[in-house]
Amino acid sequence: MSAVQKRLNAIGQSIKQSIIWVLDAAKRIFSPSDDDYPKTGVQPFEGDIPETNQQ
Repeated sequence: MSAVQKRLNAIGQSIKQSIIWVLDAAKRIFSPSDDDYPKTGVQPFEGDIPETNQQ
């Protein structure tokens, strides 16, 4: 294998890895959500608002 063929093969592998990386990201973005959060609903605010005068 000549040096030119090795160089072209390396460039081809880099392009292939880049495409796979982009496609994996797109697959993650457009796939259904895999979050496993509990469904707790809306939580009311239970804190106290400070009574300060800011000027």
